[in-house]
Amino acid sequence: MPVGPLRCNCSIFGDEQTREAIVVDPGGDISVITAVLEKHSLKVKAIVITHGHIDHVAAAAELKALTQAPVYMNERDQEQLDMGELQANWIGIPVPGKVEIDTPAVDGTVLGLGSAAFHVLHTPGHTKGSLCLWIPEENKLVAGDTLFRDSIGRTDLPGGDGRVILSSIKTRLLDLPDSAVVIPGHGESTTIGREKALNPFLRQL
Repeated sequence: MPVGPLRCNCSIFGDEQTREAIVVDPGGDISVITAVLEKHSLKVKAIVITHGHIDHVAAAAELKALTQAPVYMNERDQEQLDMGELQANWIGIPVPGKVEIDTPAVDGTVLGLGSAAFHVLHTPGHTKGSLCLWIPEENKLVAGDTLFRDSIGRTDLPGGDGRVILSSIKTRLLDLPDSAVVIPGHGESTTIGREKALNPFLRQL
């Protein structure tokens, strides 16, 4: 669901048997997020942040306070969290509560939810600590701001690197099944196969 002023895609994955949930990128509109959790009687077991930009973390501290769920994030983006006040001023929003990383999300970290496994893929380039979540049982990739429909993440902000993001996409994402559904950090969903065929930024790979 798009949340916050920059319409970050916040994803909620819930298991129908255990009623446990993983929330990815709670970037704002905490009441919208909690309404979905309450509607489906879900208890949050983990909060995963794909990178440290404020539009992806703005409601994380509040959600943690409400649910006591640990925050998973790559520690290489601590510098982004430390710039929270500056980032808030850039886009003209109130400074959110400070986010603390409870569990470092490094490449190879796996979170379980029911019968599904959420595999952390470290995909630097948009930021140093950017990550994606690959869920093979669901054939879904939560891509953060690494890969978009017809585009890739911007690399002109602190911690960004154009060559690194293309390398991350080539080595970590393009080997996934063409049918894999990609849920980007902003905008419409897509598939790996579609982006291989049509994404102009990937033609050189």
